Amino acid sequence: MKPYLLVDFGSTYTKLTCVDLEKEYIIGTSKATTTVTTNVLDGYNKAFERLIRDHPEIKEEEIVGILGCSSAAGGLKMAAIGLVEELTVEAAKRACLGAGAIVNLVFSHHMTKREVKQLVEADIDIILLAGGTDGGNTECIIHNAKKLKEADIKVPIIIAGNKDAVDEIEEMYEGTNLQYYVVSNVMPQLKKLDVKEAKDIIRKIFIDKIIEAKGIKKAEEKIGQLIMPTPEAVLQAAELLSKGYEEEEGYGDLMVIDIGGATTDVHTIGEGFPKRTEVIMKGLQEPFSKRTVEGDLGMRYSANALLSLVSDYEFRKYFDEDDKCNHNITKSLNRRKDNVDFIPQTKDEEEFDKAIAKICCDVSMSRHVGHVEVVHTPLGDMYYQTGKDLSGIKYVIGTGGVLISNVDAKNILKQVNKKSDRILELRPNNPSFLIDKSYILASMGLLSQKYPRLALKLMKQYLL
Repeated sequence: MKPYLLVDFGSTYTKLTCVDLEKEYIIGTSKATTTVTTNVLDGYNKAFERLIRDHPEIKEEEIVGILGCSSAAGGLKMAAIGLVEELTVEAAKRACLGAGAIVNLVFSHHMTKREVKQLVEADIDIILLAGGTDGGNTECIIHNAKKLKEADIKVPIIIAGNKDAVDEIEEMYEGTNLQYYVVSNVMPQLKKLDVKEAKDIIRKIFIDKIIEAKGIKKAEEKIGQLIMPTPEAVLQAAELLSKGYEEEEGYGDLMVIDIGGATTDVHTIGEGFPKRTEVIMKGLQEPFSKRTVEGDLGMRYSANALLSLVSDYEFRKYFDEDDKCNHNITKSLNRRKDNVDFIPQTKDEEEFDKAIAKICCDVSMSRHVGHVEVVHTPLGDMYYQTGKDLSGIKYVIGTGGVLISNVDAKNILKQVNKKSDRILELRPNNPSFLIDKSYILASMGLLSQKYPRLALKLMKQYLL
C-alpha cells in the first residue's frame, strides 16, 4: 500500500481523500467542520482521526505524500478594474474566476474617490488592474493606477493591461510600499483573451501571501504546501476528465455544477462555438475552460437572496407536481440563512431544499450559458451568438452537499436542460448526468498535478 492524502480546506468542511497509488483506488474519505477562526489544524486533525478510525489500514507514517487546496475563510476574494465593462473588465473578471477567485468588486473607466474608498474598505485579497489593448488607451489605466497609489492600497496589485502603460506605472510604484506584479495584458487585442500569466501570478500570491493572512499557513507545517484555491482544483479536474490523458480518452465537452452554502459555481469545458453556419460570434472570446460564480445563489448563507430573484409564485413552480409547498417561503429561506448548519429533518424540509437547489441550478445556468440574438435587417434575419453554445454538452456533473445527499439529484440537475420558454439560451439538449457522490473532484484536481493518469481513472470510476 502507498497511501497518498489529498486535503480540501473548505469554507464549511475540511475534506480528506486517501488514495492508494499502488492499487489505484480510493481507500477512504472523511470530513470535519473547518476551524479557520481558531486553528485550522483542529478540523484537519478531527477529519484525519475519523479517516484512521474508519480505515485502520492507513498508517500515518506510511503516507507517501500530501497535497492541499483551500477555499476557507470565504475563499480568494478579488477586485477587477478595467476600461470598458464589456471588454477589458470582463477579461479581468475571467482571469480572476479562472484562477479560482470570487470577484467581489468590479470597476470600469476612471475610478472615482467614492469607488476607491469602497475598494479600500472592502475585504479584498488581490486587485487585478487591467485596461486598454496593447497600443490602445493608456490614460485610463494610468489614472486608476495613480488612484490606487494615492490610497496606499495594502493588498497585492496585478498590473495586466496595455503594455504601453506599464513603464510609467512601474516608475510610479517604485519606492512605495505597494505590492505589485506585472503580467501580460489580459486582452492584448480586441476581443482576444490572454489570461495565463495573470492566473499563474494569482495562484502564486494565493500560496505566498493569502493563506498566511487567513491563518491557513499553520496547516502547511503539518501537511506541506497548499498548491491552489479549491475552485481551480475542481476546474483542473474537469479539464482532465474532458480532454483525457495520453492514450486514455476523456469525456469530451462537459459541465460541473457545484451548489454550495454560499455560492453556485458553474464550470464548462469546451469551445462553445456556434453549431449553425448562419450564426456569427459576438463579444469577447470565450475561454475553453470557463467558470462563473453566483454569490446570490446558495443553499444557506445567501438563501434569502432568492427572494429578489423569484416571486413566491415562481418559487412554488420548482416543486414536483406531487409535492405541495406548505411553507412560508420568506420565513423558511431566512431560517436557513440564519442557521447555516441547518439539516432537513422532514420530507417537507427536504423538498424545500430541493426547490432551492433547482433555482440555483436554473438561474446559474441562465447566467453562464451563451444566447442567440436575432437582428432583423433589410437583407433578412441575422443571428449573433454571445457566450458559449452548450447545446452539445455530453456530461453534466453535480457536486455540493445538496446534490450529493439528495436521492433525486438528477431531477435537480435537469434544470440545466434546454427550456421551451427560453429558446434563445444555448442550453444542453440531452446530456448524461453524473454525481460526485464521494466529493472527490477537488482532490482529483490536486492529484492530477502529479498523477494525472490515476486521477482520470478514479474520476471515471467514482463519478456515479
